[in-house]
Order: sequence, then C-alpha cells, then structure tokens
Amino acid sequence: MLHTLKPNSGSRKHARRVGRGNGSGRGTFCGTGCKGEQARTGRGKPIGFEGGQVPLIRRQPKLGGFRNPTREEFAVLNLEVLEEALEGGTYDVEKLKEARLVKGALPVKILGMGTLTKKFNLTVNAASRSAREAIVKAGGSVTIV
Repeated sequence: MLHTLKPNSGSRKHARRVGRGNGSGRGTFCGTGCKGEQARTGRGKPIGFEGGQVPLIRRQPKLGGFRNPTREEFAVLNLEVLEEALEGGTYDVEKLKEARLVKGALPVKILGMGTLTKKFNLTVNAASRSAREAIVKAGGSVTIV
C-alpha cells in the first residue's frame, strides 16, 4: 500500500542539528570553533587560497606555449617496413593503404630508417632526403605528389 512505503534503511541521512545544547555535543559554538574567519557566517576561503601568498594558479605561466598553426601531420612509413611487407614494384598511396601499411586520411611520408634491397617506384606525399637516396640507390624512384 502507498501509505506503507518508506526509503531503504540507510539511504536517507538525518541533517546534523546544531545549537541544541551542550549535551548534544554540538552546542555553544556549533562545531565552528571559537572566533576567527571559520567561525563567521558565510565562512571559508575561496578554493586555491594560500593564506595571502600568491596562489599556484597565478604563479603559473599565463599562456600554454606555442602551437605551430602551419604544422603538417603525416602518416609515416619507414624503409624497413617497406622491405619486410612488400615485394618490389610500383606503389602509390592507395596501394600502401590497401596493404595496410598506413591508415587514415593523413598524407604519407617515407622515412629512411632501415636498409632497402628491393626496387620500389613510389608515389607519395613526402619523403626524407635519406629515404630518397636509399630508394634511388636500390634502383627505384620517388615521385612527390
């Protein structure tokens, strides 16, 4: 019946009643101590207050560093990965994505880590100088789109 409904035991907590005599344990100063900032109404200090010292938030640098607005992100591919994963031949960005060597819509850049023995003809968005030299030395070519 509706008149018998009540909340589960322990789910509701009674408000602390202060200022009801010293026998209650919360009389006289009602838990605020004697005098001082913490005993006043509207008491307390703002978050981050450090006793008058310049707060941490104001000691930090005002601006968060520098971000280059013209920075270009690349999906990078090293020569050693090309050597292991692919046979020599002609590859462009789409074929490299089909081979799952690069992901996403970022432009592809070839980097020169590793050695190359197979002949590759690559059409990519960018390549480092060392990667270009290694590919040409192995008999291949690099075309930048």
